[in-house]
Amino acid sequence: MRPNLARHALVTAAALGLALTTAPTVAHAESLPNTNAPVKVGLTVQGPNGLLFKGKIKTKGHDVTTATGGTHKCDGTNGSAYPTAVPTPTAALDDAAKKKNFTWDGTWYASFDDFSVDTIKNVSGGGSAYWSISVNGTPTPVGGCQFKLNAGDQVAFTWTSF
Repeated sequence: MRPNLARHALVTAAALGLALTTAPTVAHAESLPNTNAPVKVGLTVQGPNGLLFKGKIKTKGHDVTTATGGTHKCDGTNGSAYPTAVPTPTAALDDAAKKKNFTWDGTWYASFDDFSVDTIKNVSGGGSAYWSISVNGTPTPVGGCQFKLNAGDQVAFTWTSF
């Protein structure tokens, strides 16, 4: 009788182990929301001599193309920041530029898996300044293609000298 009890315990443990390893995957896959749903954010571009752009823009993460940097994803999956695509500040800048017909350019840095914004509306950061990115008044701790935006966020690209 003991061998049957041991076999029953082993089969039960194996079944339980299989259930525990597959259940979270199935539940997780079903519970993932559309994280890249378009969101409306406020966008401000402040140059050295004043406001260059201010408005609301609807955005989501997408591929971005610049003259200097080429075409690369800019959807929050950069640098493995998020497991699925999300709206980002640089994607919002790109959408605003397309919608409001102004230019911007950025260098792509493969080591950071992100763009560095170099010029907006022909205003360059140059050797003594750069374009800083903040969301809701706080500088982003990561690049503009790695920071997740939420509806209503206030995004600012500010020409900053050093």
